[in-house]
Amino acid sequence: MKTTVGVFFGGRSTEHEISVISANQAINAFNPDKYRIVPIYISKEGKFYTGPDLLTLSNYKNIPELLKKVQEVYIKPIYGDYNLYAAKKSLFGKEIVDTLDVVVPVLHGTNVEDGKFEGVLETIGIPYAGCGTLASANGMDKITMKMILRAEGIPVVDYIWCTDRQWTSQPDSVIENVEKTLGYPVIVKPGDLGSSIGIGAAHDREQLVQRLNEAARFSRRLIVEHMITELREINCSVLGDADEFETSVLEEPIKADEILSYGDKYMAGGMHAAQKRIPAELSQDLTDQCRRYAGETFRVLSCHGVSRVDLIIDGATDKVYVNEINTIPGSLSYYLWEAGGLSFESLMDRLVKLALKRHRESEGKTLTFAQNIFAMGGGVKGGIKK
Repeated sequence: MKTTVGVFFGGRSTEHEISVISANQAINAFNPDKYRIVPIYISKEGKFYTGPDLLTLSNYKNIPELLKKVQEVYIKPIYGDYNLYAAKKSLFGKEIVDTLDVVVPVLHGTNVEDGKFEGVLETIGIPYAGCGTLASANGMDKITMKMILRAEGIPVVDYIWCTDRQWTSQPDSVIENVEKTLGYPVIVKPGDLGSSIGIGAAHDREQLVQRLNEAARFSRRLIVEHMITELREINCSVLGDADEFETSVLEEPIKADEILSYGDKYMAGGMHAAQKRIPAELSQDLTDQCRRYAGETFRVLSCHGVSRVDLIIDGATDKVYVNEINTIPGSLSYYLWEAGGLSFESLMDRLVKLALKRHRESEGKTLTFAQNIFAMGGGVKGGIKK
């Protein structure tokens, strides 16, 4: 019997298109002799669709036409219900369109990679690959992530943060805090986006205002970081769970400007096609530091499945910092694992096995007590009596 894998992708996210590309790569990597793949596309309006036409990447050039060829479905937030249901059932059509054994989310960005979708899967109780709700939320939010890492002794660059409302209502106070705490140059980012969207460098006050206004278009939480001018960016993927994991070879992306842009990453065909050096040309000491910090980041955030940790090296001091973690990285970082001898097919196999293993372990935990406190007279004080 083949395992039925539901691959979810798309979503209400600024990284919608990147998710479609990553999912297409992942779906094609599954061994068809072991797995039956059910593609589930989440539109930018948040509706779910399934059908074989979703498997052809060129169909996404005209999404309205594509959606006419596929079936709208939904899932019920009921524990133990792993079915896909027809949103519009015809007179003689089936209510249940398909039944899944395991889910592999290939979703990037806000609303889908930040714990919201993972929470739905946990409500249903279906085995799924990747980080859980808490790790996903903390990994997506750059501010809370840096707070946790700093508390655990993992180096991050100096930063300040504010809400979009603080910026619009108290701009002078925010600017003063940046200039007093960090000075120039700085990097301004939305607090909870990836793929370099809304990110920009500021070398003076005028640019700072522009960058904060831009970041505030995308997020309610904004972060401003000290900018390392002699910067080397290094990426390392981590595979496993918080108790048992391994790190990949390192890559050094080659950027066209002082910041690795959305275009650098994706316009050439995805993260796997972006310009990079694999393995990164680093000393053994720096290589070991990067891999150690990547693994520790994965561990302290309680990550699961495959993630990519982005690190930075200050060329003036050789000091290593953790920049951020991508809990569902572009292209699932398969190219980093292939460089170390693990094929994309084997990576997908490992992700499914990790999902099933976590599900078995979770099922063994005690979630309820047998006692009925109402039958024992508890919970009555302050209640309504009849």
